Amino acid sequence: MYYCDTHCHLDLRQFDVDRALVIGRAAAACVRIIIVPAIDLDSCRRVLALADQHPDIYAAVGVHPNDCADFDDETVYALRRLAQHPKVVAIGEIGLDYYWRKVPPGRQKQAMAAQMALAAELGLPVILHSRNTRPEDRSCTTDLLSEIAQLGPMIRKQRPIGAITGVWHAFSGDLAEARQAYDLGLALGLGGPVTFQNARRLHALAPSLRRDRLLLETDAPYLAPHPHRGQRNEPAYVPLIAQALAGLYHVSIEEIGVQTSMTVLDCFGIAHEGINLGEAR
Repeated sequence: MYYCDTHCHLDLRQFDVDRALVIGRAAAACVRIIIVPAIDLDSCRRVLALADQHPDIYAAVGVHPNDCADFDDETVYALRRLAQHPKVVAIGEIGLDYYWRKVPPGRQKQAMAAQMALAAELGLPVILHSRNTRPEDRSCTTDLLSEIAQLGPMIRKQRPIGAITGVWHAFSGDLAEARQAYDLGLALGLGGPVTFQNARRLHALAPSLRRDRLLLETDAPYLAPHPHRGQRNEPAYVPLIAQALAGLYHVSIEEIGVQTSMTVLDCFGIAHEGINLGEAR
């Protein structure tokens, strides 16, 4: 039995004191793949260093929408060079964020478009971020889907036929938005919030989501699942997310683990020694 954490910021300072222990606990919890997305050029270099040091860790390189104020052609050049690393499996974390208002939306869209073009050039999937100003305002989600509809075909042309083009990280939309995401070739990432006892809307939605387009993620050090809510999150908590989803889908946790891990391999093209794809099928 194994799991994958498809979104974990293991390079952040919150892990500086005990990072090796955190990685060890993940392995003990059968988390066989950890994907660490960058948020700026400095973190790109940190995640690549982590990927070099640990066989279970893979990297995504990109500039987060809240960090793209100075994004330019030189940034694209640097990302292209960094993405040549053999353990880079995606361009990310990229997208749109209207909550913090750190960067004007137009600038965010320019950075997102440039990075999606880079993903298409390199044949890599994307890891997408979207955060609205408030739950009832869907403007950020609408803009994200519009950008993907325009730019996604570039990526699809460079990916294997039928391959997933990326993941919508920390999905918090509705069923209609999920279906739009599927039509655009995306998988959906779910994490700690699905375990929250008061997340009734998400609990009602989850069983309607396609299991073959589902990915598990922690977003560590943020959004720790129940019963660790409010504490630092870490990859070893992925089984808690899988257990919650198994209950919502009325299937075994083993089925959730196998199916989501297969989707990881299909999306990110990872040939990982610790996962036997033939056995999983």
